[in-house]
Amino acid sequence: MALPALFDRMRLPVIGAPLFIISGPELVIAQCKAGIVGSFPALNARPQSQLDEWLHQITEELAAHDRDNPDQPAAPFAVNQIVHRSNNRLEEDMHTCAKWKVPLVITSLGAREELNVAVHQWGGIVLHDVINDRFAHKAIEKGADGLIPVAAGAGGHAGTISPFALIQEIRAWFDGPVALSGSIASGAAILSAQAMGADLAYIGSAFISTKEARANDSYKQGIVDGKAEDIIYTNLFTGVHGNYLKKSIENAGLDPHNLPESDPSKMNFGSGGNTKAKAWKDIWGCGQGIGNIDEVLSAGELVAKYSEEYHTASKRLNAITV
Repeated sequence: MALPALFDRMRLPVIGAPLFIISGPELVIAQCKAGIVGSFPALNARPQSQLDEWLHQITEELAAHDRDNPDQPAAPFAVNQIVHRSNNRLEEDMHTCAKWKVPLVITSLGAREELNVAVHQWGGIVLHDVINDRFAHKAIEKGADGLIPVAAGAGGHAGTISPFALIQEIRAWFDGPVALSGSIASGAAILSAQAMGADLAYIGSAFISTKEARANDSYKQGIVDGKAEDIIYTNLFTGVHGNYLKKSIENAGLDPHNLPESDPSKMNFGSGGNTKAKAWKDIWGCGQGIGNIDEVLSAGELVAKYSEEYHTASKRLNAITV
């Protein structure tokens, strides 16, 4: 199945994943101008009124770019909505997204049919992130247009299933848009995701260390210095299992190899008033692919690097298969 026309403006088959606290208008705009989908969590805009300001800024700057660069228009942008019941801003944030007709909405932690209907009413597309095939079925049954399989090794709230296994189970029954996540941090890995059956690669951790990201210098350097073995999988910090950089856990005075389990029923992704979430604000989420990140680049430079690697890998693959 061909991708929706929305994705025709992309120069590299990549979605920049929404990064909690880290993604803001600067990063999203830079990603879109470079030719990949840029995204951010709606909850990053605080207070809620700031979401309208951010969407205005993104929309206006990308429109200006398109006027000045008709041969290289910007890729579309996306807003991530946390659908979990603890998000007490969801309805208001959705009204703001409707006002700006956000082209792509990425939903997480629950599939909601009424939300998908609302996005479709303004002409948008919904991609839902999932950690297994069962959740993938539920998302499509409730009207999502596509899927983001968050496989083992991905940053943030990742699953434990190999990307090879997860993508083949989904492709056995679903031929719509799929963006694969899980340790993708090179142009060759982007091509590999496509070879496995994905349409797009979903990359987050690599953009944490970019110049436009709203991460502090210590966080960015932690990404540059880190390797796969430095990633810890735990549900302590949000109630949902995810991958985090060991150094930040140690900096918080915790033993990363002896962390207690959190009660999943207590997880909270609300409007920012959760004191427990604030206590863990310096815990750094990231995935296992960071071993390939060795310097801080601009988002445009990183996309250009991946594009060169992608085309080199494509040529190498063609030489092997001919």
